[in-house]
Order: sequence, then structure tokens, then C-alpha cells
Amino acid sequence: MKKVILFLLLLSILALAACGSQSTSGSEGGSKNEKLVVGTDAAYAPFEYLKDGKIVGFDADLLKAVMKEAKLKYELKNTGWEPLFASLKSEQVQAGISAITINDKRKQTYDFSSPYFESINKILVKEGSPIKGVDDLKGKKVSVQNGTTGQDALEKKFGKGDANVKKYETNVLAIQALLNGEVDAVVADNTVVDEYAKNNPDKKLTVVDDKTNFESEYYGIAFPKGSENKKKIDKALKTVIDNGTYSKVYKKWFKVEPNLDALKK
Repeated sequence: MKKVILFLLLLSILALAACGSQSTSGSEGGSKNEKLVVGTDAAYAPFEYLKDGKIVGFDADLLKAVMKEAKLKYELKNTGWEPLFASLKSEQVQAGISAITINDKRKQTYDFSSPYFESINKILVKEGSPIKGVDDLKGKKVSVQNGTTGQDALEKKFGKGDANVKKYETNVLAIQALLNGEVDAVVADNTVVDEYAKNNPDKKLTVVDDKTNFESEYYGIAFPKGSENKKKIDKALKTVIDNGTYSKVYKKWFKVEPNLDALKK
């Protein structure tokens, strides 16, 4: 009799376990109510920045359109720049959008969406500066945001051990170093320095373009390696580019038409 009771008890436990596993499982991509956490560094206007405690910017608006098209729920979280990559690697966030340049080094650790923005590094200096290109930065103190392609470009040109390349946590701090006279120039993405110079005429700054030394780069949405969300978001991104939504968001923030051909190469 004891064996029969034990056998029936075991069947009951297995049945309960099966019911519990069915209630928490979902279709591919997780439960219908699952919310994806998307990390960003909200200190990079006009792509993402804080306004009245809310994350706004080009990336934020584009992400909203893409996730709506993909029918995915999400939360945009301000993680900071370097913590964003650590969070992607540990899958604490399921995606990252923060003007992240797609390059071979990053592709070893992360997956990327198809490109959604063409960019190029530029130099920000004070009016009257003798700096007219990258070659003129030799021996000068230059600020960059740590972990960016601006830093990579300078280290490639002048070497990783160059003490004159000053690394800051954000571009805001890198630009502030120039305003304070701590450095002679800032190297950052074109939209960041262009927008800053345009919106702060009282600071008397000049943007220097050097396409000989700086090549076009492309931003993408980053994912942990092997993420099943990449395919869905790629499809949605293509749709919002093709149906004109992307162009509307782009013109809202940059007041010009985007070069869609560059994104489709």
C-alpha cells in the first residue's frame, strides 16, 4: 500500500511540475508579455539624451518605430556607455542602441542589426585654432569619449600609448575639457560636434572635416551573440526605412534628407 501511495504522490508532483513549466514557457522569442530591455547612453545628443527625465533623441524615436513594426514590447534603459557593452555580454539587456559603430572588433563579441545611420568622425576646436586636420593633432592634447571609434582612429594614427589622447566617460565631458582649455581639440562623431557648435554659437567653436583620415562608419543596434531578436528587428528596420518612416524621423532631428543608398550598400 505504501508503494502505491508513493507512486501516486510521485505522479502528482510530476503533473504539477509539468503544469508549472507550461505556464512560464512561451513561443520563440519568449512570452507574449515579455518586455525587451534596450540599453543606451543618454548623454549623446542628438541621438539619445535626457529631457525632463525622459530619454529622447533620434535613436529613441527610431527604436520606437522599429519596435512598433516588430510588435515587440520594450523598455529603453539608460545604462551608460561602457556598462552597456558589459550588460549586452551578460544579457542583462537584450539590445543596445546608442550610436554604436559596427566594426570588426565589436562583431567578435556582439551581433548587429543592418546599418541604420552613416557617420564620420570630425574635429572640434576653438575659433582661430591652427588645427586643420588630423595630422595637426600630433603633439596636441585631444579629448575623446572612452571606447569610441574616435579614440580608435587617434590610436591608429598616433599609437595607443599617446598620453595626449585624453579619455572621458562622455562626449559632454570631452567637450567641456576643450571649453576649459584642458585640451586643444575633441574628436567625435560628426552629428555630435556639428550640433554642439551650431547650438552653442557663444562658445565660438569650429568643426574641422578630414575625410582623408576619417572614413565613413555605420551605426547598428547591438545584440548579445546569437540573439533571436536580431532577425525580427532587422526585418522591422528594413520596413521603416522602405516605407518612409525612417526619413521622417531623420528629418525631424537633422533637418535634411538621409542618404538611404548608403544604408543599403
